[in-house]
Amino acid sequence: MTCIEVYNVTKTFTIVRDRARTVSGFFIDLIRFWRRLERVPFTALREIQLSVAQGEALGIIGANGSGKSTLLKLIAGIYAPTSGTISVRGSLVALLELGAGFHSELSGRQNILLNGTLYGHTRAEMARRVSEIAAFAEIEPFLETPIKYYSSGMQARLAFAVAMATPAEIILMDEVLAVGDMAFQARCLAKLRQLKAERRTLVLVSHSMDVVRELCDRAIWLDHGCLMAEGTPEEVVAAYQAHSARQNAQIASAHASGAS
Repeated sequence: MTCIEVYNVTKTFTIVRDRARTVSGFFIDLIRFWRRLERVPFTALREIQLSVAQGEALGIIGANGSGKSTLLKLIAGIYAPTSGTISVRGSLVALLELGAGFHSELSGRQNILLNGTLYGHTRAEMARRVSEIAAFAEIEPFLETPIKYYSSGMQARLAFAVAMATPAEIILMDEVLAVGDMAFQARCLAKLRQLKAERRTLVLVSHSMDVVRELCDRAIWLDHGCLMAEGTPEEVVAAYQAHSARQNAQIASAHASGAS
């Protein structure tokens, strides 16, 4: 059964930037400042068509700025498409900016309870799992400490641990495996393997080709908002790496020509 359907989706943002001004124009602009704002459309995704089956693990790869995070935010419902449609069947949790939902004045324990309710748990359910979550995130000594005193790594680990405790059928992840040390990353991978064995649907954005090859059943490659390749992780990663190698060779050649 298909649980995510992305049909002919385009997403365009409006970029507002300051026009160049003359000295005389500066004083006029103080009164009519809005006239000097230039509104430029930027298309982050172009006519993307994609489906994800229930229980499938999909990897999304591409260079920075290629539209990967935008696609996840569209699937999560954070953005609305400019054109096209997206349908999602099943409960969903999105790990896009780890720690973004925490309240800095609340303790680790209080944030676990609060975020758990946002993910659909009851307070009693989360209270029973506080110790388990704190242990996974390695924050037991700081459980009663306000989040504002946590390092960014501690907050990210706690956010991952809370999200992994949710019973959601679909999990969206944006570079979440980049947090923590090697031991914590290994535990994260083990947890994702467990979720995959439970037939949860995983959609993973990552710059780690090894992670995509290991965890994912299928992969897509985005470049400047366009879907360049779709297939097995091995095929798509190979195509992306070959493209990157060609680009790097062209850049190196251009630098060598400029230096000579």
